[in-house]
Amino acid sequence: MFTTTGSRGLYKAPLSKGLLLVLNGLTVMLTLLPQYQDLFVYSLQAVTQQHQLWRLLCGRLVCLDVKDSFCSSLLIYNFRIFERRFGTRKFASYLLGTWCLSALMDYLLAQAFQFLFDYEVEELPAGLLAPVFSLFVPFYLSIPRMPVTQILGQIHITNKSLVYIVGLQLLTSSPFMWLLALSGLISGGLYHSNVLRLQKLLFVPAWVSRLGHYILEPIFSSSQPSNETPIGMGATLDIQRQQRMDLLDQQLLLAQYNEARRNARHQPQAGLLQWTRLFPSLRHRGQNRPPVQPRPQTQTHASTQPPLLDNSPVAEEQDTDSLTYDRALLQQAHPERSVFSSPGYVLELHQNKLDPGIVARLVEMGFSRVDALEALRASNNDINMATNFLLQH
Repeated sequence: MFTTTGSRGLYKAPLSKGLLLVLNGLTVMLTLLPQYQDLFVYSLQAVTQQHQLWRLLCGRLVCLDVKDSFCSSLLIYNFRIFERRFGTRKFASYLLGTWCLSALMDYLLAQAFQFLFDYEVEELPAGLLAPVFSLFVPFYLSIPRMPVTQILGQIHITNKSLVYIVGLQLLTSSPFMWLLALSGLISGGLYHSNVLRLQKLLFVPAWVSRLGHYILEPIFSSSQPSNETPIGMGATLDIQRQQRMDLLDQQLLLAQYNEARRNARHQPQAGLLQWTRLFPSLRHRGQNRPPVQPRPQTQTHASTQPPLLDNSPVAEEQDTDSLTYDRALLQQAHPERSVFSSPGYVLELHQNKLDPGIVARLVEMGFSRVDALEALRASNNDINMATNFLLQH
């Protein structure tokens, strides 16, 4: 699952909802009325040379590009978890502080770029972009990383991957978007770490918070969802919903597993790779195999003895103790399976370097002994690959 923000919707996030509605509404209006877009251009040259300070407010709030507006809206929707966790006032203070700091950082980075490369940055992408990028700092530091799946066995997909992909898409939308992203990350790091007591200097006053609570919150507040009943496990509604989604995932996986086991004997495996062409079917291999004969106790010639590990007396004693322990372990796990008591079976495990504990775990999961042995032998004693292999057959 890619969900990182708990419950769905904008419950307990009135500021996030207001930003999404107002800023996107203004973007749509400016798209329909292009003659007014010049008023919302974020021009550093007009601010520094012509002293049009009002462009800092207009140019750093509303996006003129629909693509930038869409990506920033997705990020604000995902970052609404901080408004639920910190409260609306603290979340608004964070946005206000990073907005002010990023305005200064934009100018400093533009001057540094001009000094290093002798190129003057006249305009930057408009919109509430730097404060949105600054929210990646608490997102990276405070949101736990939970693995979801893997691609090609090397690329790990987590619950935070989709947010990073959207941020990368927003980063590559404009040539100088990297300057706003760097400005936002620096300002977010400074404000989050409370350097020079910035959280005491840049914050939303209490009277403004109370005014917004009585005037704006009734307009942008969302009612609590009632279609989901709490299961009584978590302390908050968000935790309960997350636990409910995890429980549904487990039930879905269990149903898929049972369905795969019922249809494994009748339906061929579909997919890009036909595993049955690489390995014989595990459901039919070994069923008519004759039982393995026990190892002879005595040998007439030492040269005819199959070398298991070593021919020394110490190695034979250790091998006998290991066989006895493995046989006792399997008998204790499955006393009804008399085949586990066969010395030939334990000898087969050692000859193929199979872990009897892993075999016992697969048998406890419901697979037959023959299937578990064949799957472990085909997967080189990898329990994860063997389990996936058994589920697919």
